[in-house]
Amino acid sequence: MARKRVLVVDDEPDIREVARVSLEMVGGWEVLTAPSGREGLALAASTKPDVILLDVMMPDLDGVGTFRLLQADEATRYIPVIFLTAKVMAADRRQLAELGVTAVLTKPFDPLTLGSRIAKMLGWPAGAAA
Repeated sequence: MARKRVLVVDDEPDIREVARVSLEMVGGWEVLTAPSGREGLALAASTKPDVILLDVMMPDLDGVGTFRLLQADEATRYIPVIFLTAKVMAADRRQLAELGVTAVLTKPFDPLTLGSRIAKMLGWPAGAAA
Protein backbone atom coordinates (compact mmCIF):
# COMPACT_ATOMS: atom_id res chain seq x y z
CA MET A 1 0.00 0.00 0.00
CA ALA A 2 1.35 3.45 -0.91
CA ARG A 3 2.11 5.86 1.90
CA LYS A 4 -0.50 8.53 2.47
CA ARG A 5 0.51 11.98 1.28
CA VAL A 6 -0.30 15.07 3.31
CA LEU A 7 0.19 18.70 2.33
CA VAL A 8 0.84 21.07 5.24
CA VAL A 9 0.11 24.72 4.36
CA ASP A 10 1.21 27.11 7.11
CA ASP A 11 3.14 30.38 7.08
CA GLU A 12 4.98 29.47 10.30
CA PRO A 13 8.18 27.52 9.52
CA ASP A 14 8.21 25.90 12.98
CA ILE A 15 4.70 24.52 12.57
CA ARG A 16 5.52 23.13 9.12
CA GLU A 17 8.67 21.48 10.44
CA VAL A 18 7.06 19.97 13.55
CA ALA A 19 4.17 18.62 11.46
CA ARG A 20 6.57 17.27 8.82
CA VAL A 21 8.83 15.48 11.30
CA SER A 22 5.87 14.17 13.29
CA LEU A 23 3.97 12.85 10.31
CA GLU A 24 7.03 11.34 8.62
CA MET A 25 8.75 9.83 11.65
CA VAL A 26 5.80 8.84 13.83
CA GLY A 27 3.05 8.43 11.26
CA GLY A 28 4.92 7.12 8.22
CA TRP A 29 3.37 9.75 5.95
CA GLU A 30 4.82 11.38 2.88
CA VAL A 31 4.76 15.09 3.72
CA LEU A 32 4.78 18.11 1.42
CA THR A 33 4.83 21.64 2.82
CA ALA A 34 3.94 25.08 1.54
CA PRO A 35 4.51 28.45 3.28
CA SER A 36 1.51 30.18 1.70
CA GLY A 37 -1.97 29.60 0.36
CA ARG A 38 -0.89 30.28 -3.21
CA GLU A 39 1.97 27.78 -3.05
CA GLY A 40 -0.36 25.31 -1.37
CA LEU A 41 -2.87 25.62 -4.20
CA ALA A 42 -0.17 24.89 -6.78
CA LEU A 43 1.18 21.90 -4.85
CA ALA A 44 -2.30 20.49 -4.23
CA ALA A 45 -3.13 20.66 -7.95
CA SER A 46 0.16 19.07 -9.02
CA THR A 47 0.54 16.37 -6.34
CA LYS A 48 -3.06 15.47 -5.37
CA PRO A 49 -2.38 14.79 -1.66
CA ASP A 50 -4.64 12.50 0.36
CA VAL A 51 -5.33 15.30 2.84
CA ILE A 52 -4.42 18.97 3.34
CA LEU A 53 -3.65 20.56 6.71
CA LEU A 54 -4.41 24.24 6.18
CA ASP A 55 -3.61 27.10 8.54
CA VAL A 56 -6.52 29.50 8.98
CA MET A 57 -4.57 32.72 9.56
CA MET A 58 -1.94 33.45 6.91
CA PRO A 59 -0.95 36.71 5.25
CA ASP A 60 -1.93 37.37 1.65
CA LEU A 61 -4.30 34.47 1.02
CA ASP A 62 -5.73 33.11 4.27
CA GLY A 63 -6.93 29.57 4.91
CA VAL A 64 -10.57 30.32 4.18
CA GLY A 65 -9.70 31.91 0.82
CA THR A 66 -7.37 29.03 0.00
CA PHE A 67 -10.07 26.51 0.92
CA ARG A 68 -12.61 28.24 -1.32
CA LEU A 69 -10.16 28.15 -4.25
CA LEU A 70 -9.45 24.47 -3.60
CA GLN A 71 -13.20 23.80 -3.67
CA ALA A 72 -13.64 25.77 -6.89
CA ASP A 73 -11.01 23.70 -8.72
CA GLU A 74 -12.22 20.38 -10.15
CA ALA A 75 -8.74 18.89 -9.59
CA THR A 76 -8.64 19.62 -5.84
CA ARG A 77 -12.22 19.84 -4.58
CA TYR A 78 -12.30 16.18 -3.51
CA ILE A 79 -9.21 16.47 -1.25
CA PRO A 80 -10.17 16.46 2.45
CA VAL A 81 -9.07 19.64 4.24
CA ILE A 82 -8.38 19.92 7.96
CA PHE A 83 -8.00 23.47 9.23
CA LEU A 84 -5.22 24.23 11.69
CA THR A 85 -6.08 27.07 14.02
CA ALA A 86 -5.01 28.66 17.27
CA LYS A 87 -8.60 29.88 17.72
CA VAL A 88 -10.38 27.62 20.15
CA MET A 89 -13.70 29.42 20.58
CA ALA A 90 -16.66 27.17 19.79
CA ALA A 91 -18.18 29.83 17.52
CA ASP A 92 -14.94 30.03 15.47
CA ARG A 93 -14.76 26.25 15.13
CA ARG A 94 -18.43 26.08 14.15
CA GLN A 95 -17.97 28.81 11.54
CA LEU A 96 -15.03 26.93 10.01
CA ALA A 97 -16.93 23.66 10.02
CA GLU A 98 -19.85 25.32 8.23
CA LEU A 99 -17.53 26.03 5.28
CA GLY A 100 -17.43 22.29 4.60
CA VAL A 101 -13.95 21.41 5.86
CA THR A 102 -13.44 17.86 7.02
CA ALA A 103 -12.29 18.84 10.53
CA VAL A 104 -10.63 21.51 12.64
CA LEU A 105 -7.41 20.80 14.55
CA THR A 106 -6.29 23.18 17.27
CA LYS A 107 -2.71 24.46 17.57
CA PRO A 108 -0.60 23.62 19.38
CA PHE A 109 -1.06 19.94 18.56
CA ASP A 110 0.65 16.90 20.06
CA PRO A 111 3.29 15.80 17.53
CA LEU A 112 3.19 12.21 18.81
CA THR A 113 -0.51 11.80 18.08
CA LEU A 114 -0.90 14.06 15.03
CA GLY A 115 -0.95 11.26 12.45
CA SER A 116 -3.40 9.11 14.38
CA ARG A 117 -5.68 12.11 15.05
CA ILE A 118 -5.76 12.96 11.34
CA ALA A 119 -6.46 9.33 10.39
CA LYS A 120 -9.30 9.22 12.93
CA MET A 121 -10.76 12.51 11.64
CA LEU A 122 -10.78 11.04 8.13
CA GLY A 123 -12.24 7.72 9.22
CA TRP A 124 -9.14 5.81 8.15
CA PRO A 125 -8.28 2.60 10.00
CA ALA A 126 -5.38 2.67 12.46
CA GLY A 127 -2.08 2.48 10.59
CA ALA A 128 -3.65 3.62 7.32
CA ALA A 129 -1.11 6.41 6.90
CA ALA A 130 1.75 4.06 6.23
